[in-house]
Amino acid sequence: MGTTKVFVHGNPETSAVWSLLVAELKKRGVDNIVLLTPPGFGAPTPAGWGGTMREYRDWLIAELEAISGDIDLVGHDWGAGHVYGVLSEKPGIVRSWAADCAGLLHADYQWHDMAQGWQAPELGEQMVAGMVAMPDDQFVDAFSGLGMTREIAAEVKSKIDDEMARCILALYRDAAQPAMVAVGKQFVAAQPKNGLVIIAEGDHFAGSLETMTAVANSVGADVAVLPEVGHWWMCQRPDLGADMLMAHWASQ
Repeated sequence: MGTTKVFVHGNPETSAVWSLLVAELKKRGVDNIVLLTPPGFGAPTPAGWGGTMREYRDWLIAELEAISGDIDLVGHDWGAGHVYGVLSEKPGIVRSWAADCAGLLHADYQWHDMAQGWQAPELGEQMVAGMVAMPDDQFVDAFSGLGMTREIAAEVKSKIDDEMARCILALYRDAAQPAMVAVGKQFVAAQPKNGLVIIAEGDHFAGSLETMTAVANSVGADVAVLPEVGHWWMCQRPDLGADMLMAHWASQ
């Protein structure tokens, strides 16, 4: 059985963000692909779901353990956060890993302004309610301007509801500092092997080039810098993303 390529997306997203990258990988002969959807972010939440970092970590561990054979794991945004949490707990659970937003794990990381808004009482509730109520065309305009395509942004907006809003607040509030610093320390102590830290040159949500590179160096991970793309690099240049991942997987 071939190695399964497993992708995990973040917030506010659905697995639609991977669609162009998956198409590029299939052109290159990669078809053993699984897109995992975190509860609340395009998939239903189980009864009693609290939306904590630990719950998302344990959800991902269970999903990975249900897959037979070797796994090459790829995470984006909070999907990357979940990947880092899993590797901190079970560093040998996958054959290889690739993830962006590594600055989340740096000792000096401070959450970006929107995240701090979600973490704030009352303000956070107002912010997520506004996103749920936002007209579809306004959402598409905003997020296509940030790097999604209009088609992908429209698909994502169709899944943004009150339950996603609840999970956004729960997750970001659970991850308020020093929570991420603690995950970073555990991640470095675990020393997960065969890693690739993806750095999109224009992505400023999760640290600087220097902090992300430092995190990669701390566990001996490779670094790939994608020029002239932002947070949604897989939507903007899926061809570059596919070439990067193919090279990473081939080196294992």
